[in-house]
Amino acid sequence: MLTLDRIYQAAYVLKGIARKTDLIRASNIVSDMPELYLKTENLQFTGSFKLRGAYFKISQLPKEALSKGVIACSAGNHAQGVALAASRLHAHAIVCMPDGAPIVKVENTRRLGAEVRLVPGIYDDAHDEAVRLQKETGATFIHPYDDEDVMAGQGTIGLEIMDQLEGVDAVTVPVGGGGLIAGVACAVKSLNPKCKVYGVQAQGASAMVDAFHAGEWQSSGDANTFADGIQVKVPGKETFKMVQNYVDDMVTVSDDEIAAAILALMEKQKLVSEGAGAASVAACMFHKLPLQGKRVVCVISGGNIDVNILSRVINRGLAMSGRKTTLSIKLMDKPGQLEEVSGIIASMGANVVSVDYDLSDPDLPISSCTLRIGMETKDRAQIDSIKQKLASEGFELVD
Repeated sequence: MLTLDRIYQAAYVLKGIARKTDLIRASNIVSDMPELYLKTENLQFTGSFKLRGAYFKISQLPKEALSKGVIACSAGNHAQGVALAASRLHAHAIVCMPDGAPIVKVENTRRLGAEVRLVPGIYDDAHDEAVRLQKETGATFIHPYDDEDVMAGQGTIGLEIMDQLEGVDAVTVPVGGGGLIAGVACAVKSLNPKCKVYGVQAQGASAMVDAFHAGEWQSSGDANTFADGIQVKVPGKETFKMVQNYVDDMVTVSDDEIAAAILALMEKQKLVSEGAGAASVAACMFHKLPLQGKRVVCVISGGNIDVNILSRVINRGLAMSGRKTTLSIKLMDKPGQLEEVSGIIASMGANVVSVDYDLSDPDLPISSCTLRIGMETKDRAQIDSIKQKLASEGFELVD
């Protein structure tokens, strides 16, 4: 199994290749967690931690293997890490990616010199195609997580955290196949056994969490989340052993909670995170773990989010955090009703951004309508206050 010595070896090899990313304090993200820190792997070369494991793995291949090239499968971040590592080490790289992978990740992988094969489906389908190509070509398969050298490369993040901050109580880590948390947990626990290590997955792709709590390795029949970096149905068998040995607990967060975390990172820390990267912060924001009052490091694993979905993520984040909402109100269709409703909303400090009348509901009297009014608000408490004020003024809200 992976050892601390192997992780130190990876750290030596990665000098000058992988950036020692900043560890920054983010005391304003969670009100009762003033000692919250962010390990900013979203600012790593290629925008993700994956470069660390991919480069160390490829650097350990003999020259004969390098001459035959490398093959990988990835939703995007491992692809870019393999592409950059292969180009630096003068090896041809073929990368199989799901056809739904973010365009920015596909194009960046090509720009870094790899040959990209788009495969219909999700990550696991790309994996099957990569395995087929490996047998056909004789190239070396660079697994994105279930490999000791890959885990060792990712584990260098744990070494950096322990070097950058004294007295760390807990580290939260996004989890897909498990390579990142396996390496980080091994490093952290080897250096400080008292430090807690927690894994965080998306609810719709919770194979490792389910296996962890079941106490035995298992795969999932589905993986459904916009956080493509952790959209994995089959966790690693070797990474699972490491998780069993070193990880204290694992939890899930919803896509809406991840969206809220992305928004918080952008607004409060001026950091762009992809869905996978923000999962660790979401677990803190929505109190999924016993971390209040602790000195906690969240690993922001990547920042390669497609700009085409960023606006949708922001809107979901605004809704999740109570910054944007729509109220439906039953009204008698007579003059002055809209003015009265908007006056109440304005007096409560909110801003009306959209208005829609629905006259088609067959359950309403002919003379009635449903008013849907979109608002920008401060938080959920303000939304509740507006609802209470409208109700007290005789308006009937529709859930």
